[in-house]
Amino acid sequence: MLYIVSYDITDDKKRLRISKTLRDFGTRVQYSVFECIINDKDLEKMTAKISRIISEEDSVRVYTLCAKCKGVVKIFGRGKLTEDEDVYII
Repeated sequence: MLYIVSYDITDDKKRLRISKTLRDFGTRVQYSVFECIINDKDLEKMTAKISRIISEEDSVRVYTLCAKCKGVVKIFGRGKLTEDEDVYII
């Protein structure tokens, strides 16, 4: 499943921790936006880690994009939608 994660965090240390956490689960597409292709188990791990970092004054949003919604995403300017690769090189 494709998830879009965006965040607005004023504290530099917490913002860096969120960014590093999200890099483990997805691809940064804008400064505070990640596209994550993950399963339900990884979604739970990701949201648990995020919950341990943020506080009440922070904002993190996780949007689910179904296959139909993913098909109508419009991107203006540079960039492309993150795709699930058939082959992974580690």
